[in-house]
Amino acid sequence: MSTIERDVVIIGAGASGLTAAHELTKAGLSVAVLEARDRVGGRLWTGNIDGAMLELGGQWVSPDQDALIATLADLGLETYSRYRDGDSVYVDEAGEKRRFTGDMFPVPAETAAVMEDLIGQLDTLTAEVGAEEPWKHPRAAELDRISFSTWLEQQTDDQIARDNISMFIAGAMLTKPAHAFSLLQAVLMAASAGSFSNLVDADFILDKRVVGGLQQVPLRLAERLGEDVLLGTPVRKVQWNDDGVTAVADEVTVRAKYVVMAVPPNLISRVDFEPPLPRRQQQMHQHLSLGLVIKVHAVYATPFWREDGLSGTCFSPYQVVHEAYDNTNHGDTRGTLVGFVSDETADAVFALSAEERKRKILASLASYYGDQALTPEVYYESDWGTEEWTRGAYAASFDLGGLSRYGDSLRDSVGRIHFSCSDIAGAGFQHVDGAIRMGRNTATAITELENPA
Repeated sequence: MSTIERDVVIIGAGASGLTAAHELTKAGLSVAVLEARDRVGGRLWTGNIDGAMLELGGQWVSPDQDALIATLADLGLETYSRYRDGDSVYVDEAGEKRRFTGDMFPVPAETAAVMEDLIGQLDTLTAEVGAEEPWKHPRAAELDRISFSTWLEQQTDDQIARDNISMFIAGAMLTKPAHAFSLLQAVLMAASAGSFSNLVDADFILDKRVVGGLQQVPLRLAERLGEDVLLGTPVRKVQWNDDGVTAVADEVTVRAKYVVMAVPPNLISRVDFEPPLPRRQQQMHQHLSLGLVIKVHAVYATPFWREDGLSGTCFSPYQVVHEAYDNTNHGDTRGTLVGFVSDETADAVFALSAEERKRKILASLASYYGDQALTPEVYYESDWGTEEWTRGAYAASFDLGGLSRYGDSLRDSVGRIHFSCSDIAGAGFQHVDGAIRMGRNTATAITELENPA
């Protein structure tokens, strides 16, 4: 086993770890990035499946994501708009397909009014709480004791309104049942995107894509770091004291002044810390867990839905696939759909055989797009729950009461150990924008320790 010395050792070559590494090298510090996988990118992964380029992980860029947009410009990456011309589709509780335009689903007028009121209440609360330190809100503990589903039940007895509003947070973002996370956690999710209104606006939150795939961000950052990025190198142990740190991997040991844990919180316990992390961190990480979602990719000879005047944007809290979009690649003559199967619905289809699950998912897509959706040329399911070095998607969130109890320690360093990932971001929470923000902040904190004013 070889031993190397660096100023900073970074565990995890996702967008956050690589951003931190890049910023630290710009500040004149030496780094080593140790990545357990055989690739860089973490939850960003652009793969070639049966001749089709598929974004297996994160992929979208929204206009509020300043850190990501600046990084794309710095790396020379181009973006293009998601296809959205034509009607959207909503499938109601009776299974009836309804076409619509605009933001509001084609529900009864009284339900639409309730939904507008709920969105307004959540926008007001989001503005009060904010994204950076929601635990400091005077009512934080109160908002964190009540589940999002219970809060919705307290506001209205309109089940359809509750189902639709719940879908935007539970299914589309946190990928957990609405009874499993708090109102405060839901508000943080909305605040991280600027407002609840932004979160429910697909044209905002899913605005653009990167030509060639979003994984190019970590790939190009890694190119700049060269041989300082070591793949296939899972870290087993971190020894730390007031003088420095030692990261022990299978093939290499790195001695450094600081270590950055740039992995999701659920993976931190995979590393043996000597001495152990303090009690508060140990407890906090046990109250953070990732959700579960299947990202479904279906590629067709042409984007046939466009000929029918459809944008490809579809929603239904009553379908196996609760949302779907036109995900056709830039310049591609074929058509690609992407759909999502979340939380308990994902549990149910995973209990089926692979063929039964595929039939059920494609039947759900057909409820939106018609029978042509039943026969894709390429079909693939991204299941991040089985990824050894992720174990869920999209990001970690707290259980009931966890955010108000532990939030003030979420980003704290422990001695010479720093933490950096999208899961602990404020603005950009659970998005690559948040990963980049955290990487920058972590690099700044370490640089200031090395060069105090």
